[in-house]
Amino acid sequence: MDKKVLQTQNVAGSGRKIQGLDWHWHLAESAVEVDTTELEFALMRTFEGFGRWQSECLGSVCDLAATGPENALLHIIRMNDRPKTIKDLARLTNRDDVPNIQYSLRKLIGAALVQRKGAGRSGVTYEVTDEGRRVTDDYGALRRRLLLQAVDNVPGFSDRLAEATRTLNLLSGIYEEISRVAATHRRG
Repeated sequence: MDKKVLQTQNVAGSGRKIQGLDWHWHLAESAVEVDTTELEFALMRTFEGFGRWQSECLGSVCDLAATGPENALLHIIRMNDRPKTIKDLARLTNRDDVPNIQYSLRKLIGAALVQRKGAGRSGVTYEVTDEGRRVTDDYGALRRRLLLQAVDNVPGFSDRLAEATRTLNLLSGIYEEISRVAATHRRG
């Protein structure tokens, strides 16, 4: 029987050897570009997986079919047990799509998980209801049993998480800055 030999190739001059994989990207010509593109691709997959996890975990503790971003809003509203304005929610989630945030808030209010308080443009805040508190507590308990137990089973993962958090926060700032630059240099 013939054994197929996997060729080893140099990845875009990076010196890294990858057996039998095509690492060609239309977005990447250098080693740094390959690494950046691979990171962005991993971020997209992680974001989608995280959203599915949030939806499934929330669906396990209540009857609301919510997206990952809607679930995030619920927990951010609960964060520090302090009411939040739409401006707070937009800032804390790094979002500028206020109409979508408002839609999500109406959905959470309709599910009796969040309540709106106050009036006027600047006086409106959102906070969790007693049911919202129960749901977020149950979510936290399920998260501990499933996610955190899985993370805890990986040796040294807690240090890797801390480093990943620092890296993602740095990267978030870089993307914010370059998005402003791109917006100021759009073609007419």
